[in-house]
Amino acid sequence: MNYTSTRSILAASSAKAIASGIAPDGGLYTPTEIPALTLEDLVAMQSLSYSELAADVLARFMTDFTKEELLEYARLAYDSGRFLRPGTDSREAVGLRELHDGEHLLELYFGPTSAFKDMALQIMPRLLTASLKKLGEERGVCILVATSGDTGKAALEGFRDVEGTRIGVYFPDGGVSEIQRMQMETQEGSNVRVWAVQGNFDDCQTGVKNIFASADANAEIGANGIMLSSANSINWGRLAPQIVYYIWSYLELCKRGDISMGQQVNVCVPTGNFGNILAAYIARRMGMPFSKLICASNANNVLTDFIKTGVYDRRRTFYRTLSPSMDILISSNVERLLYYLTDGDTAYVAEKMQELKETGTYTLTGKALEELQSVFLSGCCDDEMTADTIRDVWEENHCLIDTHTAVAVRVLRDILPEYETIIASTASAYKFSDGVLAALTGDHADGFDAIDRLQHHTGSAVPAPLDSLRGRAVRFDTVIEKDRMESAAVDFCRSFDL
Repeated sequence: MNYTSTRSILAASSAKAIASGIAPDGGLYTPTEIPALTLEDLVAMQSLSYSELAADVLARFMTDFTKEELLEYARLAYDSGRFLRPGTDSREAVGLRELHDGEHLLELYFGPTSAFKDMALQIMPRLLTASLKKLGEERGVCILVATSGDTGKAALEGFRDVEGTRIGVYFPDGGVSEIQRMQMETQEGSNVRVWAVQGNFDDCQTGVKNIFASADANAEIGANGIMLSSANSINWGRLAPQIVYYIWSYLELCKRGDISMGQQVNVCVPTGNFGNILAAYIARRMGMPFSKLICASNANNVLTDFIKTGVYDRRRTFYRTLSPSMDILISSNVERLLYYLTDGDTAYVAEKMQELKETGTYTLTGKALEELQSVFLSGCCDDEMTADTIRDVWEENHCLIDTHTAVAVRVLRDILPEYETIIASTASAYKFSDGVLAALTGDHADGFDAIDRLQHHTGSAVPAPLDSLRGRAVRFDTVIEKDRMESAAVDFCRSFDL
C-alpha cells in the first residue's frame, strides 16, 4: 500500500507516513487506494474480537506491518484493562446502545481519558515506535499536538513515558472544559509538556503546522537528535484506527438482528476537525453499506455550509460553545476528502489549500461537489438546542449524553429521522458536566462541583479516570502567546535527553 501527500505526488510507506505525521510539502499523507471489503469479508469478520478486527482492517492499509504485529499492538491497546464501562465490570472497548428505534449510539468513551480519541491513541504509540524501528530511525521523536480538548489528554496518556518519545500539547486558553483542562494540567509522565495558548484551536493547529514547516525549528530540534511527528488526525496512524469502530458497529447491529447483512444504514458524527467522519467515509469507500454520512456541527458551522454550498469560508465569527471540542473553523481532514473527491488530483488540492491560506475561502464545484453532496448531509444546532436535546434524551430513556453527542442527535432528528443510523457518541457526559448539569437542572457549577451534582441528580457512575483527578497537583500552568509556540517546542526538545 503506497501513500502520497495530498498536495503532490510523493510516495511513502505506511511506516513513513506514520513516523512523519505530515508530508514535507505541508500536505497530509493519504493511501493512494482504498482496499475493498466484500459482504463475504464482513460475514467472516463477525466472529472476530475487537482487537482481531482492528488487526484485520489495519493490515489492509499498513502492508509493511505483519498481521501478527498489528494484532499484538491491538491487544495491548484494547485488551489490557485500559477500557472500562463506568459502573460495570465490562472491559469491552466499545458499546452500542439503542435510543429510539433506528437510533444506535456507538459508545466510544470507555478508555482512560473518557473520550473517543482513546480508540486511536491507545494503539498509535505502538504503531509509531514500530514505524521508527522499521525505518531504521535512530533519532528520538517529539510529538506535537494541537487540541480542542480531547486529543491532548488522550495523546498525553498514550505517549506517557513511552521510550524514545516526548510529547508537547497546545490547547486554547479558556477554550476547553474545566475537566479537560484539569486532565491536561495534571498529566503525569516524565516526557510530557502542556501549554495553554492565547487564542482558539485554529491558532493552535496553525501554530503546530507552522512548526513542522519551519526550517529553523526543525534544524534546532534536529540538532538535539530529535525528529517531529504528530498525534492529531493529520497523522494517518491516528485516523486509521478510527475506521475500525464504524465497521464494528455495523457488524454488531447485524449480530443483534437489528439489520440484515448488506442493509444500508446511515452514520451521524459530531464533527470539528473532520477526522472522525472521514474515517466513516473511508469505511464507506471500502464497501461498508453506509448510505448517508451526516455531518453535525455546533454554531461554528463552517462544515454545514461547505457541504450545502461547496463554499468553504473560515472568515466568520468564532463561537465558544457547550461543545468545545468542535469549536473549529479550519477542519484539517477536509483536505484528505478533497483528494478523494477529485480522484487524487494533488495539484487541485494544493491550489485550494493555498486559496484557503491566502484568502480564507475556496469553492468546490463540478463533479467533486456532486460527489460530496451525494454522500454527505449536514446540519447544525446552537447551545440552546444542544441543551434541549440532552434533557430530551435523559427524559426519554435515562440515557446521559455529552454536549457533542447531543449535537449529533439533534441534527439527525432534524434532518433524517426514522432511518437506521449509527451515532458516534464521543465522550462521557462528565467531561462536560457543567453544560450537561445546566441542561438537566438549570444549576450552574463547574469542575468537581458540577460532577458531584450531576451524579447526584442522575445516579449514573462517574468514570474512574475522571474521578481520580480529585486533589491531583497541577504540573503545567504556563500560558503563552501563539507566536511563542515554536520557541516553546524548541526549548522543550532541549530540556532533557531522550
